[in-house]
Amino acid sequence: MKNIPSKQRSTSQPKDLAALRQAYQGWSNTPDPFSRLTRRLSTTLSLETQLGILAEELGEIIPFDALNYRHQIAHRDFVYATGIGGPHRCEYRLNLEGVCYGTLTLNRRRKFSDDELQGIEMIISAAICPLRNACQFIAIEHAALTDSLTSIPNKRALDEHLQRVSLLAQRHAEEYTLILCDLDRFKKVNDQHGHVVGDHLLRLTAEALEAAIRNSDSVYRFGGEEFAILLPHTGEEEAQDVADRVRSAVANLRVDCGGTELSVTISCGVARYMPGEAPGQWIARADEALYRAKDQGRNCTRVFATIR
Repeated sequence: MKNIPSKQRSTSQPKDLAALRQAYQGWSNTPDPFSRLTRRLSTTLSLETQLGILAEELGEIIPFDALNYRHQIAHRDFVYATGIGGPHRCEYRLNLEGVCYGTLTLNRRRKFSDDELQGIEMIISAAICPLRNACQFIAIEHAALTDSLTSIPNKRALDEHLQRVSLLAQRHAEEYTLILCDLDRFKKVNDQHGHVVGDHLLRLTAEALEAAIRNSDSVYRFGGEEFAILLPHTGEEEAQDVADRVRSAVANLRVDCGGTELSVTISCGVARYMPGEAPGQWIARADEALYRAKDQGRNCTRVFATIR
């Protein structure tokens, strides 16, 4: 490494910093639409916010009546739409390095010219890297909140949801009820048939639970062979009916183990949210009800009684 005399360093540094400062001011205040677009997109990893920025910047250069974006991220549809469409449209698949990051469609009442189409393509090429990063961020967040075996939300997702629900329940005086479910004698399944069969049974159970509840309800893998179901706008009696429906769905499951047919049952504990309690207290009450269901014969539902 070449040594630079200290005197030379001290005289060149301010000049370099001045040039850097001037370049930064030019970059941050440039009227260039590409620099402005990429600078704005780099401030957020929210895909919805990025698409709003893209629509705003694009509309300043090439007028349109509607912008629609659709992509499937982590097996879920992500849709963004703004404006009201017209009969003429142009559609672009956002491909980068062989991977598709969604489809962008523009509509308007009059036809797009060739020059406008070329301009749209240039703007999309400047935006696609930030859009890719936002899509990947959503996928990473989803993976962190999803159980890898059953593909349903995990305990971390449940904890975050219960925090939000606790605030909503207190603010709007709404009823929420939690069901904790535990497969009966699941250890025996693993011991006799192996973990491959046990894992298959857990996946089937998750599917059965999702099929037995409403679209507004949500299922989580709480841990091991234990699941949780969160029911909005639901009291204890309705929740008990859901729990019994869940038990029936699980009891109907059959797994072929090569000459023998495996079936299981599940026990459920129900607890309605009490105003002012922490999520951990709520879970503890549902767990206590589940313990009573286990202790009183399994394959049954018990409710943590609350005074209204």
